[in-house]
Amino acid sequence: MTSLITDSLSKAQSYAGYRQMLTELLEDEGKTTGPNQSEQYIEIAHLNQARMNRLDRKPKLTGETSDFLAALDRELILLVLTEGWCGDAAQILPVLNWMADESGHLQLYCLLRDENLELMDKFLTNGARAIPEVIILDAKTKAVLGNWGPRPEAAQQMVMDYKQTPESERPEYAEFQKQLHTWYARDKTRSTQGEVVEVLKSAVV
Repeated sequence: MTSLITDSLSKAQSYAGYRQMLTELLEDEGKTTGPNQSEQYIEIAHLNQARMNRLDRKPKLTGETSDFLAALDRELILLVLTEGWCGDAAQILPVLNWMADESGHLQLYCLLRDENLELMDKFLTNGARAIPEVIILDAKTKAVLGNWGPRPEAAQQMVMDYKQTPESERPEYAEFQKQLHTWYARDKTRSTQGEVVEVLKSAVV
């Protein structure tokens, strides 16, 4: 695992580099990341850019998150498997970046899932390659200390309920996505922050 992690880190990007890559792909080539370049994926990628731009402009850590980060004294890496078309990643990556900016002990790196399936397959969710997947590493040894993803528990339950509803009774997928992102907006990143902090606490015990 250590060699796989080390190799993956050598290909990973900073959050700023990841954002720049997504912007250039969309603006210069009309593309998103990954093999699926359908009109739907491109449209979602544009929505995700707007979501990330909005969150990047207004960092708002909770008091509990700030207190934890102020006390953190271990060097950690957050290695995140992601893609530009992933709506959950657009809601979560900016929050992780807020945390990394706040703390001198957290480094955030982004890695494209579809180009790194060997690593992705070590961190499946119910057998699926669900993203974003946050892998917590010791910065010195590169040991895996924990992981979190692909979304906060309440949002994950919404997704599971949707998948388990008979197709004839489900809302259209686009309508469900609106409901999911409405939940994110109302939650104001509190669940993401709280759950990531709890995983980080467990990692540094």
